[in-house]
Amino acid sequence: MRDKPAKGSMPTPANFINAQSAITGLRGRDLLSTLRSVAAHGLRNPIHSARHALRLGSQLGRVLLGETLHPTNPNDQRFADPTWQLNPFYSRSLQAYLSWQKQVCSWIDESDMNPDDRARAHFAFALLNDAVSPSNTLLNPLALKELFNSGGSSLVRGISHMVDDLLHNDGLPRQTTPHAFEVGKSLATTPGAVVFRNEMLELIQYKSMSEKQYAKPLLIVPPQINKFYIFDLSPSNSFVQYALKNGLQVFIISWRNPDVRHREWGLSSYVEATEEAMNVCRAITGAREVNLMGACAGGMTIAALQGHLQAKRQLRRVASATYLVSLLDSQIDSPATLFIDEQTLEAAKRRSYQKGILDGRDLARVFAWMRPNDLIWTYFINNYLLGKEPPAFDILYWNNDCTRLPAALHGDLLDFFKHNPLTHPGGLEVCGTPIDLQKVTVDSFSVAGINDHITPWDAVYRSTLLLGGERRFVLSNSGHVQSILNPPNNPKANYVESPKLSSDPRAWYYDAKHVDGSWWTPWLSWIQERSGAQHETLMTLGNANYPPQEAAPGTYVRVR
Repeated sequence: MRDKPAKGSMPTPANFINAQSAITGLRGRDLLSTLRSVAAHGLRNPIHSARHALRLGSQLGRVLLGETLHPTNPNDQRFADPTWQLNPFYSRSLQAYLSWQKQVCSWIDESDMNPDDRARAHFAFALLNDAVSPSNTLLNPLALKELFNSGGSSLVRGISHMVDDLLHNDGLPRQTTPHAFEVGKSLATTPGAVVFRNEMLELIQYKSMSEKQYAKPLLIVPPQINKFYIFDLSPSNSFVQYALKNGLQVFIISWRNPDVRHREWGLSSYVEATEEAMNVCRAITGAREVNLMGACAGGMTIAALQGHLQAKRQLRRVASATYLVSLLDSQIDSPATLFIDEQTLEAAKRRSYQKGILDGRDLARVFAWMRPNDLIWTYFINNYLLGKEPPAFDILYWNNDCTRLPAALHGDLLDFFKHNPLTHPGGLEVCGTPIDLQKVTVDSFSVAGINDHITPWDAVYRSTLLLGGERRFVLSNSGHVQSILNPPNNPKANYVESPKLSSDPRAWYYDAKHVDGSWWTPWLSWIQERSGAQHETLMTLGNANYPPQEAAPGTYVRVR
């Protein structure tokens, strides 16, 4: 165990991307409007603009003379090649780019625009600055080396990749090789069977991998936005196998990928379906209680389900609840949310209701443009300038295996971000019952990601405080997905934890301890204590009322 973190090491939640931005969407005209208002501000304040133009000119003159004014970020892989530092032409072009970048930020910071307008300006210019990086041209030293080494074939391959992406990938560079994996063969291979199916979901029960098993089963509820097999990618990082090998009975929901026929499926529909799946788990295992685990939007689903059960006085059916990177408190402060107003929300609702769905590719496109260096320009360089195939990476394959959201659920999520209903009793009504999370007295274990761009860790922390019962919060290393997929064999795994949950995330963090290792290990001890007695393992799946229908991973996961 490490010492408590230094006060200067307080992690800062992501500035730009978040779940609200992706659900709402970011319109190009909003960015253009920001750029127009910035330009108008510059014209109205010519002295301010001239002062910074002169500063930039002075810096560019010093750059031409060979001075190094701005150090590069060692974590910025765009300029990792030594040529950017050693070659006079490249070092000057890099320093000119950094000077422009720094001066634009300084111009915005020192302007008399209001704070919200300054934040919007920083966001818009960050996208622009990333786009005009000198690394995104054929003069990139890596591209030139590949061009000469390949005899020009890298350029031909790059153009071929670009044309293919324009025709078949909405114009964005691919993040992974599309045929590198196959669900059921190279991914999601843990033995199991579909033991229940309805219009909305398939319920998969997995074969046990231990001599004894605990009485109370674990039901995993994945987000409706992604497919379930993030919990079962490969044997080395399969959360499902980890739980099975340690005596847990594991069930998981595989949501159907909806189409226009399912436009009326809302949050209440998903809560009812989850309750039905939970009752099937109880019927198959003979247990009175079920341990619930929800990830991202799945966490909101199980919270709403527990509130619904509490209102019906049936909460005793839930033994515990685990929330993975889940928002229950939807207040997120970032520049991207400043583009979201009443008109934007209503326009987003209207678009999805007209189509019947929100296409997962639209979500992916917003996510990509909110982190362009990581999700666009890296692959632009690799695929087009270097002419290489994108890497075969299982997490990226899963991330690009997009699903759709029914219009009604999309509308419910928009209202969730607009009204933040779970922060006050009765603010959210599900299945005809008002929800009060403080009355949900089930023990809970919450996990956040320290570098999470989608559900910032401080918002997940505040979400934990909304729950009643005994609460435990763990801050895992890495981001939204890899903070979950963080097995004990990961040498970089670590987490932060403090048993005392204060009202302020910062105060909690300063009192917390860094622990080497994966959060899977303490969670396992925690869940085993709440899983009842152990008994001899039953190798059969399902029962007479719910017989196995087909082998895992089932049918719904394959629907595109």
